[in-house]
Amino acid sequence: MWIWIVVGIIVILLIIVAITYNSLVVLRNKKDDQWSQIDVQLKRRADLIPNLVETVKGYAKHESDTLEEVIQARNSFTSSKTPQEEMKSSNMLTDAVSKLFALAESYPDLKANQNFMSLQNDLKETEEKIAIARQFYNDTVLTYNNKVQTVPTNIIASLFGFKKADFFEIQETEKEMPKVSF
Repeated sequence: MWIWIVVGIIVILLIIVAITYNSLVVLRNKKDDQWSQIDVQLKRRADLIPNLVETVKGYAKHESDTLEEVIQARNSFTSSKTPQEEMKSSNMLTDAVSKLFALAESYPDLKANQNFMSLQNDLKETEEKIAIARQFYNDTVLTYNNKVQTVPTNIIASLFGFKKADFFEIQETEKEMPKVSF
């Protein structure tokens, strides 16, 4: 009789461990999938940037510092190896692109250029998709981290090597209010 009780308890514990492990795997995979969604949009943005820079170069030849900053930020992004590096370089690229658009305001002919307008709209749509994907990613990371850090799943998580994931955070400069002058 006692053997059956012990066997039953062991089976129940094994089932609990398996269910917990599987839920952690599902959340980790969902987090990775959400990162892939961001990555697709970040790469799309990186592909649009050279065309945008070339369009602006024709109108703003003497604004080479801003253009170089955009190119350097894009190159930094494309050479990133880890999601953390991509997050950091993506924030740098966002800052550089916003400076590029501010520069474009100084050139009325550029603002009227169809190529520039089309590229600017494509980039704006991509930035919106990145923002939405970041939100989904961070929501997924929150759920995953809660699971990895709360009892009793944290015991299973530590046994099987599940680690806390990083949120996709914006830079401090992006949190500042933009300066508008007329």
